[in-house]
Amino acid sequence: MPTINIDKKSLFDYLGNEYDTEGFRDLGFRFGIELEEETYKGEVEDEDNMELKIDISANRYDLLCFEGLSRALGIYLGREQTPNYRIAPGAKPQRIVVSKECAQVRPYVVGAVLRGVKLTPERYKSFIDLQDKLHFNLCSKRKLVSIGTHDLDTVQGPFTYEARKPEDIKFIPLNQTELMDGHRVIEFYGAKDSPIEKYLDIIRHSPVFPVVYDANGTVMSLPPLINSEHSKITLDTRNIFIEITATDFTKVGITLNILLTMFSGYCAEPFAVEPVEVIYPDGKSIVYPDLEPRTMHTTAKYLNGIVGINQSSEEIVALLKKMSLEAAVENADKGEISVKLPPTRPDILQECDIAEDLAIAFGYNNIPRAANSEATVGVPLPLNKLDDIVRREIAMAGWTEALTLSLCSHDENFTFLRRTDNGNEAVVLLKPKSLEFQECRLSLLPGLLKCIRENKMHALPFKMFEVSDVVFKNPERPTGTQNQRRACALFSSSSAQFEVTSGLLDTLMTALNVPHRKGAGGYYLEAADIPTYLPGRSANVVRVAENGDKIILGSIGVIHPEILRNFELDYPVSSFEINIEPFL
Repeated sequence: MPTINIDKKSLFDYLGNEYDTEGFRDLGFRFGIELEEETYKGEVEDEDNMELKIDISANRYDLLCFEGLSRALGIYLGREQTPNYRIAPGAKPQRIVVSKECAQVRPYVVGAVLRGVKLTPERYKSFIDLQDKLHFNLCSKRKLVSIGTHDLDTVQGPFTYEARKPEDIKFIPLNQTELMDGHRVIEFYGAKDSPIEKYLDIIRHSPVFPVVYDANGTVMSLPPLINSEHSKITLDTRNIFIEITATDFTKVGITLNILLTMFSGYCAEPFAVEPVEVIYPDGKSIVYPDLEPRTMHTTAKYLNGIVGINQSSEEIVALLKKMSLEAAVENADKGEISVKLPPTRPDILQECDIAEDLAIAFGYNNIPRAANSEATVGVPLPLNKLDDIVRREIAMAGWTEALTLSLCSHDENFTFLRRTDNGNEAVVLLKPKSLEFQECRLSLLPGLLKCIRENKMHALPFKMFEVSDVVFKNPERPTGTQNQRRACALFSSSSAQFEVTSGLLDTLMTALNVPHRKGAGGYYLEAADIPTYLPGRSANVVRVAENGDKIILGSIGVIHPEILRNFELDYPVSSFEINIEPFL
């Protein structure tokens, strides 16, 4: 949970000096923030020199600075209206041209201009602090998004966003006097205790570094590391040019909108910003920012039901306005409500998020207490109940259950099992911490084979099984992935004894009331050439549904010697692995 430090006197003055510390603590609790403590900002213990340390919800990026928090509280208390964030009328957009090489490092860039800004030391500090908070939180420590801000009057558009070799980039970094190239920047900040040091690895090993130039070829910033001294913002700056580079298209837009909405109130025309046109290598042009409210539709019945209150549509609309949400009744008879979500609220994704804001506006302490009107009895999910039946039957047959890891290496998923990766099956981890855990397993077999490998000191035979999930890609699912519950058993001894494994499969099928026959409702083995098994010693396990449809549940056979060598096993192995979900 992010924590911000707010000047106590400034905030209380903004709120009309109607609160003392305890009163503000209560207000914060009702609004959904928490006053952690109040402390003196320096050594001088003066009432006017105190600051409040406040905990903010991690998804409320609009509350990470004095401007956002004070404005949100003012709206909540009815002291002000939600601002009309907009593009300044008649403003000619600045332009950023993106080179194709940027796709190698940070492909996205957005921008905007704050015109006629009046900065004070307090506002300047808040502006920098918000960027730091966004970098640490939303921007994932600059890995996804990095912010650059510049004095527009010191540079000239149009601007270019390029990716060049480090030795070709030369500029004086912020607050320095030495002219450096890209390599020198890495060396300089890597050799000293600098806040930039922890970001160096983001581009350190890249063949090209991202860089922003103005029309005169002056370097403005080297994202995601540091801006140029040339375009440095000072208290005298009146026009601020913002460029934000990223690897995440969604988060770069959110970051820009948060930064603009928080500080556009200081512009000559409050809450109006000037746009920037971004032209990509393929000729595509996008104008930023997009400050248009998103519209979401809901009903009074849904919101009342979620919160546990009974408010009319008009009352709900009035309550939502306290949370900076402009709402209107669309159909009074049906209780339909449309809600306009301002660019400050990217945290609202579904109707339930609106219900949460309604509960805050209504007051959690004001929600009537009521007993649960629906009595329920806990029961296992059908799949888990089937899982227990399968595990019990195999264990009662004298086999030992194992519980192996759901992650494995790429080789264990494919090469070690003599399988070919077509790119459409395995769910791959983006940044695995170890070569052992690169992908979600596609089979239970590698885990059991490794289990035997690590227990060679035990006496033969090994009779092991596992009933658990495998994971594979499924683009038709919302997550793009799908779990499948499987049962896998293997037998290892001085000989493979395929009949032992086949006998266990028959025992399991009998317990599930699936006889060994080719007719409806039965199952049978169908010869198949499966690379995991010895040629001529493998088969598909086929179930025949009541309507005559055939379903391949899995496979059975004697493991190929090459696989035994891959897993460093000394004795033959026979196994089967089947999908048990069709038995539901």
